[in-house]
Amino acid sequence: MLPTVLGPRDAAPVKADPAIAGKNVEGGCTLAPGGGDNAMASLGLGMGVGDVSISLGTSGVAAAISENPTYDLTGAVSGFADCTGHYLPLACTINGSRILDAGRAALGVDYDELAKLAFASKPGAEGITLVPYFDGERTPNRPDATATLSGLTLANTTKENLARAFVEGLLCSQRDCLELIRSLGATINRILLIGGGAKSEAIRTLAPSILGMDVTRPATDEYVAIGAARQAAWVLSGEAEPPAWKLTIDGVETGEPTEAVYEAYAKARG
Repeated sequence: MLPTVLGPRDAAPVKADPAIAGKNVEGGCTLAPGGGDNAMASLGLGMGVGDVSISLGTSGVAAAISENPTYDLTGAVSGFADCTGHYLPLACTINGSRILDAGRAALGVDYDELAKLAFASKPGAEGITLVPYFDGERTPNRPDATATLSGLTLANTTKENLARAFVEGLLCSQRDCLELIRSLGATINRILLIGGGAKSEAIRTLAPSILGMDVTRPATDEYVAIGAARQAAWVLSGEAEPPAWKLTIDGVETGEPTEAVYEAYAKARG
């Protein structure tokens, strides 16, 4: 026999033992469906169809909300469900904000100084391109790959250009994820940038140009935990839709597209 699969707002037909839950709840605790970290984060962010989150932590994760399931026989995009009855196509890179750590360490600067150096350069870092597969990569699936810097000359090998290449390399790797999700039919109308890497001024400022559209910056918060709380409130309410919780937005970044930067990256990546 197969186990019962709960819908996104269904309570389990049994109660949890209060002793297990750690709360003295008369009659036992209601069990909600739960969900993975990315699905819970999307619920915490209040994402809807057409939204995609880019979370820059140790890894980089692009996750979209879609009305239709996705099937990627290459395995690059994982076809998850979200926590509202929609779908959550997701692409993940091994190398995320650690790319900035590598750039900071190589140049002997802190994060703010790395950003200032990157801003002092030009789009495309005067011909330098970083393919940031420092720990191998899963998107694309190249476990044995290493990072490469290409296009260096005596004239362009400066701290400013190197810093810019590190920032652009991280953003271009996330653009790869977006393009993979988009290629499977998911609509992308809004990008929400979260995670530790989103604290970088350089990442925030250059993201719209590399990603090709405006980028919304939600306030720093624990969106996985907020999503879990929102699901619990939804299940207990018995309502058809999850509760409408306000999302605090710190700002919306805009910028002129620099498609040539991504094209150079794609060529170097191969």
